Amino acid sequence: MATFLYRVGHFAFRRAWLVVAVWVALLVGILGGGLALGGQTQESYAIPGTESQEAIDKLAAVFPQTAGASVQVVMQAPEGETVTDDAHKAAIESMATQLEDIDGVESVLDPFDEYAGNAVSDDERTAYTQVQLDSPSTDVAPETLTAIQDTAETGEDAGLDVAFGGQVFQDQTFGLTITEGLGVLFAGVVLFIAFGSLLAAGMPLFTALIGVGVAVAGVTVVSAFTPVSSTAPMLAVMLGLAVGIDYALFILSRHRNQLARGETPEESAATSVATAGSAVIFAGVTVIIALLGLLVVGIPFLSTMGIAAAFAVFVAMIAAVTLLPAVMGIFKGRLIPKPSSRAARRAVAADDAKPTMGRRWVNLVLKAPVVAVVLVVGILGGLAIPALSLDLNLPSGASEPEGSTTRDAYEMLSEGFGPGYNGPLIVSVDITQTTDILDDLDAIGTELGALDGVAEVGQGIPNASVDTAIIRVIPETAPDDPATKVLVQEIRDLAPHIDDEYGTPITVTGATAVSIDISNRLTDALVPFALVVVGLSVLLLMMVFRSIFVPIKAALGFLLSVFAAIGVSVAIFQWGWFADLLHVETTGPILSFLPILLMAVLFGLAMDYEVFLVSGMREEYVKTKDPRGSIVHGFRHSARVVTSAALIMFFVFFAFVPEGSGPIKGIALALAVGVAFDAFLVRMTLVPAAMALAGRAAWWLPKWLDRILPDVDIEGEHLRHHLTDAAWARTEDAAISSVDATFGIEDAPIGPLDLRVPAGDVLLVTGDAADRRVVSATLAGRLAPVSGRLQVLGSPLPSESGRALRRVALVDIAAGEAAFGDRTVGEVLSERIDLGQPWYRASTIDSQVRRWIGQIRTALADDPQSERVQAETQISSLDSLERSAVLVAAGLSERPGALVVELGDDLPSEGAADELMLMIGALAPVATTIVLTAAGVEAPVGLGIRGVHAVALADRTPSSLSNRKAVLR
Repeated sequence: MATFLYRVGHFAFRRAWLVVAVWVALLVGILGGGLALGGQTQESYAIPGTESQEAIDKLAAVFPQTAGASVQVVMQAPEGETVTDDAHKAAIESMATQLEDIDGVESVLDPFDEYAGNAVSDDERTAYTQVQLDSPSTDVAPETLTAIQDTAETGEDAGLDVAFGGQVFQDQTFGLTITEGLGVLFAGVVLFIAFGSLLAAGMPLFTALIGVGVAVAGVTVVSAFTPVSSTAPMLAVMLGLAVGIDYALFILSRHRNQLARGETPEESAATSVATAGSAVIFAGVTVIIALLGLLVVGIPFLSTMGIAAAFAVFVAMIAAVTLLPAVMGIFKGRLIPKPSSRAARRAVAADDAKPTMGRRWVNLVLKAPVVAVVLVVGILGGLAIPALSLDLNLPSGASEPEGSTTRDAYEMLSEGFGPGYNGPLIVSVDITQTTDILDDLDAIGTELGALDGVAEVGQGIPNASVDTAIIRVIPETAPDDPATKVLVQEIRDLAPHIDDEYGTPITVTGATAVSIDISNRLTDALVPFALVVVGLSVLLLMMVFRSIFVPIKAALGFLLSVFAAIGVSVAIFQWGWFADLLHVETTGPILSFLPILLMAVLFGLAMDYEVFLVSGMREEYVKTKDPRGSIVHGFRHSARVVTSAALIMFFVFFAFVPEGSGPIKGIALALAVGVAFDAFLVRMTLVPAAMALAGRAAWWLPKWLDRILPDVDIEGEHLRHHLTDAAWARTEDAAISSVDATFGIEDAPIGPLDLRVPAGDVLLVTGDAADRRVVSATLAGRLAPVSGRLQVLGSPLPSESGRALRRVALVDIAAGEAAFGDRTVGEVLSERIDLGQPWYRASTIDSQVRRWIGQIRTALADDPQSERVQAETQISSLDSLERSAVLVAAGLSERPGALVVELGDDLPSEGAADELMLMIGALAPVATTIVLTAAGVEAPVGLGIRGVHAVALADRTPSSLSNRKAVLR
């Protein structure tokens, strides 16, 4: 990974304006597409697989008039007057008539209709008209909603207060306020303090804003094709800004430190992207995996939010490793800190220099690590206590902004009728098996009304086909009240009795039941999701740090941060602590998807801080084996950047709290306090203290586990080896060279071998067949050498094995005729030609096949049967020499710099061997280096004037024949 990112950094730096232009074009193109498509956010709380959703789907089929969205038009008379006064009653009835004439309205039931039930309050000040639309809330036309709201004028002219309730009138827009802008401003201040340069401080903001623009534009495009919650783009903005700034900060901080130490701008940019960028990719991928894990919960709107947030993180991650180095390439040396600046002094300061604030803090923690551990666990554990009272639910009308029509309707209904009228339950009754429908419906209604918590039960209404009926049940409590959850469960518990008694299965549905089912499913998924996230964190950190203790400690610290953040959220949003201070208008249940979303996001951020702090500790411990010293060293070099990153995250998240919408306000606060807890209490206090207590055991990993875990190289150790090997390879003027190179595997090594084969020469490798094939595969980039240095055609192995793979061709002429079946000469040549040329030259394959067949015939000029070599000739019909010529030509058709030919264990007679060598010499260009492998053979002749170098693998002793020349034909 680090090596790949190193090349990406070089490319972006050298092609800076091209990369910037691509990003700007991407932003303009996607944003323009989203605006042209007219994408808009909308709420859709469908939840497949639950009783409430299945009932809704059934009603849509058998009771279509109930399938559409519903609207409550709530009217309230002034103090001292009633809605039954003649003027007010006439206005209400006139509004109902107007509503019936609106396109998209299925039915209207005014409060004075005989079937309206209890639609006028006891004090007769409040009434509501029930409006049924002909389409679900996600498909209601804006013109229909506007026309419905226009009817309010009639009621208001009569002195009534009019408000409209229902999901279709909930605030579904998103927008940024000056408060969110202040979060970005605070982030800029932190960046300026960290870098001491306006130019450097502006670069992370620029790349983050471009990334956020692309992410939100992408969400807008998607919203034109599928329902996207209004929370999704705001979450994308919040996450995109936070991680985008942080990721750029990590890379730019490394770049500036390296510039201060004297590295060239281009090399520093590439190295920063390779090292710090590897940690950025690691952190970004972990966040993305956790966010995409929301898909398994099976709730569509939450899945959409997870995908939108994951896309924002992905864009921020890619921008950090491509757009940022491009901007570095534009400004080049202008980013070098001035020698007199604090940034320059910090970069070149030795470990024993004047202690920084981070150094003083870690020294304080290490004086009494047990105390630090107990304090952090005690503080976070205490803050997590309110999480035991966690109550989850979806937002209701009570969470809408003050002054909105939905909030006004909610409060008017609660005041006039009771909170339960804002969330009626719909009981669907299957009446196919009953013959006394009306009496049975009345009896069922009576049993439902006898349940605790029921305020009113409506009359059972059968559908036109008399197979399904609905009964409207009004709870005494609000839709998001825990007592309403209990009532829904009691109705479901009553269902078996009603089925036995009347033969009428019942199910509970409606917006309130759907909301409860969503909350229950999310509550049930919380612990399994936490276990998956914790397990993933342990596995990933084991791969990074090669340790058992570090991942377990990191995971436990993550859980402390999460539950403390949830506890704070419960205390503020559910209990009401400091609610006025944070502009929390209403208290109640916590947003149902907040805990699981918090886990997903905080997981990646926590792993990010863990990697940046502990990777320096591990690097120092590997060199010194000093546990305490490595903690101080790693903390000293990482504390400042982690502190800056955490402060930026906190300010960006917290900026969405004061003026954010209901759902975003809770999410933002939880993320802000979660980041603060995790960064400052867990990573910067608990981690060094726990590492000090563990000592050397902190870095223990069983050998068997070390072997099976992949090495992700977050610290860039492989990159350092690659750069060293690449510098050595550039000094070599040989096509193949090695220094103490060992081939094979550690348990059965071949070597060490010292080789030096100039371009165009021949390397003869003799020995056991298995050993020969290992050496051949290694030279061709297919296998990695065990140790030592090895370069082939300027590519150090194994770091540039892909390049060697493309430039070295393997040919096995020892394969018998049976290996080819009925394949023809043309097929074999076409296949190899296609491998060795770019896609846009595919049309020339036939002409190249003809050319190579001509060269084969020329090389076999002494063979009277050479004319048999035709494109349609089956290879199995050729003799050994002709078949070998075709295979060698096929390998050379890839235009390799080196050709490896396996001659086999049983070489032909001396005369035939000479013919074989003559043929290879005639086909191979002079500049092509040839590697011949065989059981044992004298120095080959007939290959032109080429230096010949031999390696005998049988005794693992290399011998050089570099002064010996093959006989010129």
